[in-house]
Amino acid sequence: MKKRKTWIWVLAAIFCISSACITTCCSSSDDNPVVETQQPTIQRIQERGELLVGTTGDYRPLSYREAEGNYWGFGIEMAEKIAERIGVGIEYVQTSWPTLTADVLTEPQTFDLAIGGITITDTRKETMLMSDGYLANGKTILCRSTEADRYKTLADIDKPEVTVMVNPGGLNEKFANENLIHANIVVHQKNEEIPTLVAEGAADVMITEITEAPYYVQTDARLAAPLLNAPFTHGEIGVLMQKGQDDLLALVNSVIAKMKADGTLRQLHEKYGLIYAY
Repeated sequence: MKKRKTWIWVLAAIFCISSACITTCCSSSDDNPVVETQQPTIQRIQERGELLVGTTGDYRPLSYREAEGNYWGFGIEMAEKIAERIGVGIEYVQTSWPTLTADVLTEPQTFDLAIGGITITDTRKETMLMSDGYLANGKTILCRSTEADRYKTLADIDKPEVTVMVNPGGLNEKFANENLIHANIVVHQKNEEIPTLVAEGAADVMITEITEAPYYVQTDARLAAPLLNAPFTHGEIGVLMQKGQDDLLALVNSVIAKMKADGTLRQLHEKYGLIYAY
C-alpha cells in the first residue's frame, strides 16, 4: 500500500511539472526570444517555409516594388528581420491602402502580417493586432521648392486656390477630408506618382508623412517639405496582423525590442534618412 501511494505522488508531481511547461514560457537565447510554448501561428509559418508579408509597394522609402517585382525599403528590411528570426524565407503579397483592412481580415488569410508605413491607431487595434512602434510618424506636406515659403500653417493650405493631392483609402485622405474644408482635394490612385505631379504643377500640395517626405526632397530638387519638423500629427508605424496571432505578435515585438537595444534600428533610420525617436 505504501509503495502504491508513493507512485501516486510521483505521477502527480510529473503531471504538475508537465502542466507548468505547457502554460508558462520557455527561456532561450537572444536569437530565440522568450515565447510561449504553444505557437500555432509561428509553427504554421515554419511548416510552410515562408512568411507571407502584405505590403503596398508604393510608399518610398518604406515599401516600394520596382517594375521587375523586387521590393525594397525600411519596412521590407524589418520584414526580413522577422522572417530571419522565424527561420523562413519571405513571399510578398500585394495589398493597397483602400483594401488593407479587408485584406488583413479576410479568410482564408492571404498573408501573415502587413508592413510598410502603417500607422498605429486605436481604430485598427479594435479589430486587429498591431505591434510596438518602430518608426515615428506624422502628417506633413510636400510642395514645390519655389513655393516653400507659402505654406507655414494648415490654414495656409486650406484655401480654395490650393489643390491638395492624396492617395485613396488611407489616413492621408482621411486627414485631408477632416482638416481641409476650403482647399481643392484631388484623389490620385497611385501614391508614388503624386510627388512628381506636384513638382510638375498638377497639384500644389501633397499630404504625406514625415517618413515619406524626406526621400522625395532628397531625390527631386523641385520639391520641398517646409513643415517636416512641425508635423500636424504625431504617431508611430507598426506591423499589422489578424487577431488570434498572439505568438507572432510577441515575436515581432521581440525583434523590434532587440533592434532598439542593439542599435540596428537606429542604423536603419540613418540608412533611409529618417528621424530616430527611440
